[in-house]
Amino acid sequence: MKVILNKDLSTLGEEGDVKDVAKGYARNYLFPRGIAFPYNERTVKLFESRKGDIEARKAEKREAAKGLKERIEALDLLVTMPAGANGRLFGSVTSQTVADELVRRGFQIERKRIELPGTSFKSVGKYRLMVHLYENAVAELGITVQAQVVQKAPESSSAARGRRRRSGETETQAQGPAEGAVEHPAGTGVENPAADTAPPLEDGGAVSTGTVSAETASTETAPTETAPTETAPTGAASAQTGTTASGETGSPQA
Repeated sequence: MKVILNKDLSTLGEEGDVKDVAKGYARNYLFPRGIAFPYNERTVKLFESRKGDIEARKAEKREAAKGLKERIEALDLLVTMPAGANGRLFGSVTSQTVADELVRRGFQIERKRIELPGTSFKSVGKYRLMVHLYENAVAELGITVQAQVVQKAPESSSAARGRRRRSGETETQAQGPAEGAVEHPAGTGVENPAADTAPPLEDGGAVSTGTVSAETASTETAPTETAPTETAPTGAASAQTGTTASGETGSPQA
């Protein structure tokens, strides 16, 4: 349905403009708030009588937009955002970003009036954008997008000592076992030090050489009972009875 705006509405138009809107929007929002009137013969005559006042207010808006244009164009906005090493932003600069920055500078500009080339800036650099103020008044604004510098927190002394200690342990492990150490592969016999250092047997006894397994070594070194008749005393008794390397007993030699 057709309506005549009684007030300026940024999303619709200015005072005195004739617009087509949905019936529900007009009846539930515009009419109850006095923003618009139904378009009919009576309301048309009413606004014809107010035409002079409406045009005077529009002239004031044009002058205000002209002054605002000069003030905005004198600005050079600076926006800082996180970015990667290649200058790519972690995010983007949008019209809302620019509107928020303008608010901090004291300018109330609606987001929809800010026009960015390509809708957003995604890399650091210098850009130009347009701000639509009133009717044909458009301000050109410069903006610089720079990367945010992330300052690394100073490392505490205790953390530094721990890092150095872990680094030293890593270097020690990388060097491998100490020089001269002998590695025994799994499943192989372990040399018996006692067998290598034992002196040779006297009286022609056989000398055992080589290596034995840990299980065999423990068995051979275990104490055993010896019959008194199989052990010959040493000394004078050996003159009467001699023992051969094979364990047989012979007659004494002359």
